[in-house]
Amino acid sequence: MTTSIKRLPRRMPGWAKVLTAVVVVLAVMFAGIRLSLLPGLRDFFGTETRDRTGPTLLQSIQDMSRYEAASGNFQVVVDLEKDARFLPDAVRGTRTLYVGAGTVDAYVDLGQVGEKDVTVNEDRTSATLRLPHARLGTPALDPERSYAVSKQRGLLDRLGDLFSDNPNGEQAVQKLAVKHIGDAAKDSELTARAESNTTDMLQGLLRSLGFKEVRVSYGA
Repeated sequence: MTTSIKRLPRRMPGWAKVLTAVVVVLAVMFAGIRLSLLPGLRDFFGTETRDRTGPTLLQSIQDMSRYEAASGNFQVVVDLEKDARFLPDAVRGTRTLYVGAGTVDAYVDLGQVGEKDVTVNEDRTSATLRLPHARLGTPALDPERSYAVSKQRGLLDRLGDLFSDNPNGEQAVQKLAVKHIGDAAKDSELTARAESNTTDMLQGLLRSLGFKEVRVSYGA
């Protein structure tokens, strides 16, 4: 008389677990590639966008005394590359080409003009004004005209993106774009154009009020 002996299930060895994890990761990557190559299949699982943003709160109000006299439009192509030591770019590294478009305003702060900076003769036919030099505002990046041309990422960077969100992925190139736009504005003639436009504006305004001679100068 014989009795059957039931075999206990074998535990999966460590190398098999690692191999299974690699297969799962490759399957996820392959599925992502297939979805990008087949836009119709992606639309089949279409998403719905809902704006759940709360009400916008007014935090403060500031009185402005600036005369915005000129505005410059700039565009720069940012080429940002990050490499890892002792690893090829195909394994670890990123390179992003980003077109940044933005504006920089130049203004004259009329709020700094005091009584001693304005001189008027007795018959009110001549006026002399001394204004502060024009300054540049903060560069403003236009999101509608700025975009990433290409993004190259190594294998490890792609795997990391699968398991984590990266909302600030373009923050570095955007900061560089703003910096380069600001530097370009400093090297341009934007402040000189702003002072010229301010002079024309004040001369036209005061002459319409009866002044025949209007002199405008700029100092520190």
